[in-house]
Amino acid sequence: MAKQDEMEKANERSAPDIERLIKRIEQLDKRLDSVDSIVSAVAERVMRQPITLSLTCPKCGQKLEIAILGTEKPGR
Repeated sequence: MAKQDEMEKANERSAPDIERLIKRIEQLDKRLDSVDSIVSAVAERVMRQPITLSLTCPKCGQKLEIAILGTEKPGR
């Protein structure tokens, strides 16, 4: 009887933690969907036209350009 009461109290205490965890997982899922959409949009753009990334080395200050070219749209 005492063990059952202890288990019920433990379940009541962990319920808000579980709800909070569920909300955080749902937020993470939404963020991953957003990242997927952004990556897909960038990939489609790259496949349609060239894109150039200009970077500067933080140590030496040398400028670096990276060109990404695509010739056809990826299939799904």
